[in-house]
Amino acid sequence: MKSTENTDHIWTRQEIESPCIKICVIHAESRLCTGCLRSIDEIGAWSLMSPEARQFVMAELPSRAGQVTKRRGGRAARLK
Repeated sequence: MKSTENTDHIWTRQEIESPCIKICVIHAESRLCTGCLRSIDEIGAWSLMSPEARQFVMAELPSRAGQVTKRRGGRAARLK
């Protein structure tokens, strides 16, 4: 007999989720991910960070947007 009880709560955590949006490209000059704007060190340490440290990083992310300029055209544009 299959249970109809909703067990989604089992996997719910009381922690700040990662800001990752699965666009993982590190900007050469700023050394920030162009997707989530975290540094390489922050990405690597995320799972070990305290909730307070994660909250600090999350609060800083909006101010980092100007540090990342996306390349346009990629390799094809450089070859012209």
